[in-house]
Amino acid sequence: MLRLARTLAQSGFMVQREDGDWRLGPAAGWLGARYQAGFDVQNVLEPALRELTHATGESAAFYVREGNVRTCLVRVEGPQALRHHARMGEGLPLDKGSPGRVILAFSGEPGKAYEEIRKKGYHWSIGEREQGVATVSAPVFGMHWRLMGSVCISGPASRLPAEKLETLAKTVMAAATQLSYALAGNSAAPAQSPVRATQWHP
Repeated sequence: MLRLARTLAQSGFMVQREDGDWRLGPAAGWLGARYQAGFDVQNVLEPALRELTHATGESAAFYVREGNVRTCLVRVEGPQALRHHARMGEGLPLDKGSPGRVILAFSGEPGKAYEEIRKKGYHWSIGEREQGVATVSAPVFGMHWRLMGSVCISGPASRLPAEKLETLAKTVMAAATQLSYALAGNSAAPAQSPVRATQWHP
């Protein structure tokens, strides 16, 4: 482990502090910035999430797949005093919570539940990963319909019962459509969601 840390330190990814502990170095920050730049965070994702938060009154986030987990790449907190907090960059399970299940569904995961998500174009969940938290998510695509991740809104289940999530799903899908066309380099989004407008094939 120490050998690995020293190797990473030589490339600037880790720095040893005076007390002997290690912390991330400047190269790690540069790498993270380059990673976020690949999704055009500043010009596309953040403004879209802020608009979604304004439209729904709830926190909005964009999740991407990293191997067998999902991570929050960008998050915009909602205006409500009581809201769900999620840490950016934290690895979360794909099979728990609507953001991960949407990513699995549009990655071709087999099963009736995932076929239903593909058919509807969105998914909501209540207390699936974290008790008392409700989310609704939709897929975001890039060039050539390549899955980029999922956009979601989240909040306390007491404020977001199933009926409210179903209503907000349309707003989330519209935001996902706008993001899909923006990330693909076409800001003129059509009236229909890309999920509904085409026959999706895994």
